[in-house]
Amino acid sequence: MDLSVDDTTTTTVELGVLGMTCAACVGRVEKALRAVDGVTDAKVNLVTHRATVRVATDGTPLAALAAAVEAAGYEPVREPERQILADAEDRELQALRRDLVVATGLTVPLLVLAMSHGLLPWAETAPGRWLQLALAAPVVLGPGRRFFRLAWAAARHRAADMNTLIAIGTGAAFVYSLAALVFPGLFPHAGHGRVPHLYFEASSAVLVFVLFGKTLEARARKRLAGAVRGLVSLQPAIAHRIVGDREEDTPVSALATGELVLVRPGERLPADGVIERGDSAIDESMLTGESLPVDKAPGDPVYGGTLNGSGAVVVRVAAVGRGSALARIVEAVERAQGSKAPIARLADTVSGIFVPIVLGIALVTLAVWLAVDPTSDGIAIAVERFVSVLVIACPCALGLATPAAVAVGTGRGAELGILVKGGAALEAASRVDRVLLDKTGTLTEGRPALTDVVDRSGLGEDALLALVASAERASEHPVGRAVVEGATRRGLSLAEGTDFRSVAGGGIEAVVLGRRVRVGTASFLASQGSDAGALEEEAQRLAAHGRTPFFVAVDGALAGIVAVADTPPPSARRAVDELRALGISVAIVTGDRERTARAIAAHVGVDDVVAEVRPEGKAAVVTRERAQGHVVAMVGDGVNDAPALAGADVGIAVGTGADVAIAAADIALLRGGIARLPLALALARATMRTIRQNLFWAFVYNVVGLPLAAGLLFPWTGWQLSPLVASALMSLSSVSVLASSLRLRTFAKGSSWTT
Repeated sequence: MDLSVDDTTTTTVELGVLGMTCAACVGRVEKALRAVDGVTDAKVNLVTHRATVRVATDGTPLAALAAAVEAAGYEPVREPERQILADAEDRELQALRRDLVVATGLTVPLLVLAMSHGLLPWAETAPGRWLQLALAAPVVLGPGRRFFRLAWAAARHRAADMNTLIAIGTGAAFVYSLAALVFPGLFPHAGHGRVPHLYFEASSAVLVFVLFGKTLEARARKRLAGAVRGLVSLQPAIAHRIVGDREEDTPVSALATGELVLVRPGERLPADGVIERGDSAIDESMLTGESLPVDKAPGDPVYGGTLNGSGAVVVRVAAVGRGSALARIVEAVERAQGSKAPIARLADTVSGIFVPIVLGIALVTLAVWLAVDPTSDGIAIAVERFVSVLVIACPCALGLATPAAVAVGTGRGAELGILVKGGAALEAASRVDRVLLDKTGTLTEGRPALTDVVDRSGLGEDALLALVASAERASEHPVGRAVVEGATRRGLSLAEGTDFRSVAGGGIEAVVLGRRVRVGTASFLASQGSDAGALEEEAQRLAAHGRTPFFVAVDGALAGIVAVADTPPPSARRAVDELRALGISVAIVTGDRERTARAIAAHVGVDDVVAEVRPEGKAAVVTRERAQGHVVAMVGDGVNDAPALAGADVGIAVGTGADVAIAAADIALLRGGIARLPLALALARATMRTIRQNLFWAFVYNVVGLPLAAGLLFPWTGWQLSPLVASALMSLSSVSVLASSLRLRTFAKGSSWTT
């Protein structure tokens, strides 16, 4: 059982449910669960076989939920772990394959007998007709028994689903044929040596085609969970735990917080933790997307599932199981795959009323054709049309149209580093036409970097920068670190500074190689007797381009300027261009100064800027944009942008695997930063396009197929649909919906994802 506390009054419980075959099954399980005392809501997913139930925290026994599922005619799985459900799916797939082989082996000779049309004269003799029964009965009463069992379970709850249609259709054909074989006298119009027609082959062939479709569905559903299985496989099964002075292998599931584990070169880390001993370069691309390994030393955090490089390290476990970064990603993907998009309500509503309507149409079809021709041949035709209507109208494709596409879309997103928190988020993201971008940490790198060195001392840029960086080495300020990093990247040799002093909000000073170096604002230098006026115009020019300038004085004389900036990566401009290619307008909303914000906006090609706004002001901008009719996506870092993220139609957080649980966001870009934003919105559009295509063809299939099956067009066109063809088309419709959804697995593997 999976429990997570949503608030102080309710708890979320997850329960596995096996045996569901269509949207009507989902509706029946949801209704049964909601009827249990203490349940406030229940959502069931056909693809993932999971029921997510919200219950009162004062206690709803798991046994009561399991009993409700069982009473509805399905198999509850109280511990819906991935492996347990996967094993159950494997058993179901094996059972379907076995039944399909048996049914096919008996039905093929039955079809040869029944459809010989005189080529086998003995087929119409009494032994031949009884042989047809001998071949059909094991199919209907053996592999076909599953459909009758589920139909009976639905009937006991005064409901009907696709199993009802299959059971009634095949049962009617079989019973009619049995009566015609055993009591031919009941069909007086078949006199003068004629015998009534048998439909044993129809009942068997329908079951074969349905079983074939169900087998393909089961195989496709296994593929739907490929992304989650891929993530789970990143975590090793065994860890090398250190106990005293010895090492022992233990299952990762048995690790406890605070224990030490040894990770050898080339192995994946078993859990999140902190390095205690050793140095190594660790490949964290599965979390961050960075292609280069990250150097790690004692005290540095590491994450389970990442790949250790060249050095052996000893890690103290900090988080295991569901507390790890990888587990949170997997859990979020599974919840997303189990959620419903709002568009699914249409399919659920239609499926809920569809089966009773089809039963009514089938009965009307039977009555009309009996009235048209009450002879033995007419009765046979009426039964054939009755069976065809019931078989072709199964709403399997409708039930699979949305959850299959959502499951594949969210799974593909996880592979691309895009965590979509459910079908509703996907649907909203597909309609976005306005994107609001935070600046710092979203559109920019999130940390300052050295951009300019202006020398007025005659020492040269590198010599001046070496003095400034040497003075800044003792500083903990981000600007100081940026200057030091910039000098290091240029390959400059730095000296040790002495007599270091820092003035908050002003600057720093230190003695480097016998020279007193001061770095800071114009007012700071003025307070120390240095006039920065000669470089004020240059400082203004740098500020106009989004840089932050600091004046430098050496031994009291103005020496130059160093400037830093939080610059956008090259991918930011490409992301903005790609958003425009998708027809989405872009604006920057930031708390930074107007001049800096506009400089950054010009750099990435954005004209619309709202600057100097507090977090609550960003939320007000979101509200205003929505009031103007836009579908708004707010993109931020998930901290001070939380109010705006929560208020937007879609909140998108830029983060890493380590901070995946950004509660205010609907979508998290786990790697690649802003470059992944167009990809995320394009994926949402592709998923919704697939859902609409699935629903369209599912509806068209039934709209076209029902009149043909009922024989409505037969008097004018001669067109009709036999039960065999109807069952083949019904199975094909479900498989086509799954195949259409699985196309999303190739999303972004080509170059046309922005279309």
